[in-house]
Amino acid sequence: MKKLSLMLFLSCCAIMAVAQQSPNGKLTVQPGTNTLTVRYGQQTVIEVETSDDAMALGHCEPRRIVADYEMLSGKKRHCTNEANEYRSGALVLRVYNDGIALRYEGEGLPMQEPTAYRIAEGTPRWMQQWAESYEGFFPLSTTARVKPVPSFSGTFASADGFNIRWGYPALLQPAEGVFALITESNIERQQSASCLFNDGERFRVVPDRNEARSQGPWHTPWRVVIVGTLADVVASTLVTDVAEPCQLADTSWIRPGVVSWVYWAYNHGSSDFGIIRKYVDMAATLHLPYVLIDAEWDVMRDGKTVEDAVAYAVQRGVKPMIWYNSSVGWTDGAPTPKFRLNKAEDREREFAWCERIGVAGVKIDFFSGDNQMNMDYCLDLLESAARHHLLVNFHGATIPRGWQRTYPNLLSTEGVYGAEWYNNVASFTAQAACHNATLPFTRNVVGPMDYTPCAFSNSQHPHITTHAHELALTVLFESGLQHLADRPESFLAQPQAVQRFLGQLPAAWDETRLVSGYPGKSAVLARRSGDVWFVAGINGTDEPCTLQCNLGFVGRHAQATLFADSGDEASPWQITAPEQLPGSVACQPRGGFVLVVRP
Repeated sequence: MKKLSLMLFLSCCAIMAVAQQSPNGKLTVQPGTNTLTVRYGQQTVIEVETSDDAMALGHCEPRRIVADYEMLSGKKRHCTNEANEYRSGALVLRVYNDGIALRYEGEGLPMQEPTAYRIAEGTPRWMQQWAESYEGFFPLSTTARVKPVPSFSGTFASADGFNIRWGYPALLQPAEGVFALITESNIERQQSASCLFNDGERFRVVPDRNEARSQGPWHTPWRVVIVGTLADVVASTLVTDVAEPCQLADTSWIRPGVVSWVYWAYNHGSSDFGIIRKYVDMAATLHLPYVLIDAEWDVMRDGKTVEDAVAYAVQRGVKPMIWYNSSVGWTDGAPTPKFRLNKAEDREREFAWCERIGVAGVKIDFFSGDNQMNMDYCLDLLESAARHHLLVNFHGATIPRGWQRTYPNLLSTEGVYGAEWYNNVASFTAQAACHNATLPFTRNVVGPMDYTPCAFSNSQHPHITTHAHELALTVLFESGLQHLADRPESFLAQPQAVQRFLGQLPAAWDETRLVSGYPGKSAVLARRSGDVWFVAGINGTDEPCTLQCNLGFVGRHAQATLFADSGDEASPWQITAPEQLPGSVACQPRGGFVLVVRP
């Protein structure tokens, strides 16, 4: 019996010895035959299918990887992380303190992608059905057997009628208090982005169309799984940790900021100089650094041109940005200007003209998915824009995959079902609050999102979120260019305290913390800019609730301002200066709050 016990003990030690571990010891990865089993503490989080080289990882010596870099925008300015890296054949595995990243490297033509994730039926998950614009909800489900939702990209269904194609990121809750978020990072030239196709519980990583024929050394993008508590997931910078470092020698001209935006209230407003002038004036009054001149500026009426609009903005001390159609997606019947950026010589000429007349950045819209052609085109645009000191905002485009580190002039990307949908569908109204309380745990984890938040009045379809909920979105949602959706008259009718808040709102953060919340129910985040904390919370439900705010990390304060629901439609604001930081805040249905804390 003693001999048998000793053999069992030695066997257990051998199994433990081959498990790969994060530097902080919280994550372990157990190699198996073509599989990696990821554990957080004693809890199994996810099983990852990979190449034949997986088993041999158990006999590899780790190499320490250290990420330590500065970001000009995003959830955290100074980013640090560590990983143990293991290599076996073509497989490279990094076990970070807050997740794993794996990719494949080799010579000659790349291998067929072998990666797949096992997501057991019954596992709570928040997953978006794939669309090339990434504009969809992340509904809570415990099954992959859901009906396809129609989109501009069509539907993708199995023979028995269930959706089979899914976009990133995908958030899972494999155990109580433990979460995993699946995505990818570091798309480079001659690579396509990927998505997930499932057959039952098996979700395969499938790269989009790739027409490049690379020879010589190659590697795939990083397949990333962020692992930990919900707070770990929200605060993680793993997507940029594995991305290529900044490629720009001079970044002094890159400045995140808040933008006044015409489209939400005036769909065709950028063809009207008078309307553009109102948005410039609003930006000047509220001390916003930017104004966006959206689509159709090339057909401006009444004898005015976009150069007149740009000159007016510059004269008022506001930096103008202008819109372009990428002309690779929607072109027939689409807004103009079109076909100005597709050829390298045309793109250089256009961006040089932008720089010469005083344009600070470009919003480029209507891409056609995740294929290699689009990925290369996006990199061409980023590099050309940087040569002419132009900020970039991609719309109708894929989600961030680490480019915001490599090309920090990329300050925002749409890839989100945002407030512009109040222009399009009546169904957004009833679902917006729950959707808003899901995005901090899903889409916004992986990078900036141009949701275009904060509207106190109505567009074509009404919103039923409260004023404080809408204001909270400007902090809750991270974007290096934060476009404010509402019309000038609405913003300028708000109390002076609200106007001052908008004029002092940061668009880049030194630190981000999850204070409390659960996807779809509520979210309370604290973001720090310098020594000022901005704490924002929203109620994603149709019932009153109390949001918990344990703010012990803030420390002593000299001044605080609380913007909260009043419960009075005629006077929707409750603006106070609490002497003590609240431990909780009562919210109306679909309500919210913002607390600004100064030391």
